[in-house]
Amino acid sequence: MSVAVRVQPAAQPTAVSVVRDYIALTKPRVVVLLEATALAAMVMAARGWPRWELVAATLIGGWLAAAGANAVNCWFDRDIDATMGRTHARPIPAGRIEPRAALLFGCALGVASFTLMSTTVNLLAAALTLTAFLFYVFVYTMWLKRSSAQNIVIGGAAGAIPPLVGWAAVTGHLDVTAIFLFAVVFYWTPPHFWALALLVQGDYRRAGVPMLPVVAGDHRTRQQIVLYTMILVLVTVLPVLTRSFGGVYAGGAAVLDAVLLGDAVLAVRRPSARSARRLFYHSIIYLALLFAVMALDRVLLGP
Repeated sequence: MSVAVRVQPAAQPTAVSVVRDYIALTKPRVVVLLEATALAAMVMAARGWPRWELVAATLIGGWLAAAGANAVNCWFDRDIDATMGRTHARPIPAGRIEPRAALLFGCALGVASFTLMSTTVNLLAAALTLTAFLFYVFVYTMWLKRSSAQNIVIGGAAGAIPPLVGWAAVTGHLDVTAIFLFAVVFYWTPPHFWALALLVQGDYRRAGVPMLPVVAGDHRTRQQIVLYTMILVLVTVLPVLTRSFGGVYAGGAAVLDAVLLGDAVLAVRRPSARSARRLFYHSIIYLALLFAVMALDRVLLGP
């Protein structure tokens, strides 16, 4: 006696679920920190709160560019995303969004960003935003990520551009203080990302992505984290020596640097998932607070 089995049809996506999936392509949690550094740079450049319309245009333009670049990244990396535990449920490998649609979505956001920034902010800010988009897509995603263990070191330059955008949006030019902001994010990126890579190195190994822990091993990666954290600490001292910032920043940076360097050393002395996770999350707080202290210093101490 046979028993008929009724197969339930796949649930049709709702408008809300489709919107949620497109938002997921933009990696919104990553974009928030980029936007925070851009906003802090605007406050520093203006030595106070800039015009609301300028803030809105700059942050929206920056979000469009970063979101678009992340969507293109999801399109290009759909093959390796399907093999990794933390990414296999993303909209493209899970089959909820067609690859071509994701690519068009990302490119459209990039075009919208440049159009908005060039017409409402200024051409320098728009050009810097476009540079970050193109660098992340072509240099990091399509070239370095799959070919070099230095992928995140060089590719991290894309994430260091938002402070330049914020500064240029207010002043219309760049100066040595803006370059310091870029350098801080640039040297912050390797310790931050390698801490995460230590936690998910199995995923990268299965996907064949040459992240540092896969290529050089756990111990070597932790040593490099300490080295780049020390360089970062030295970079944070330079703005004081050039008098770009004053005592408020010097005191705040000293405390933040001590905590982050302590976390990095702990990651070497006590190599574990716990120490890597601690460093990863503390590095996010570190960058947000460091830029907040910079902005506070410029506002309180004035010209």
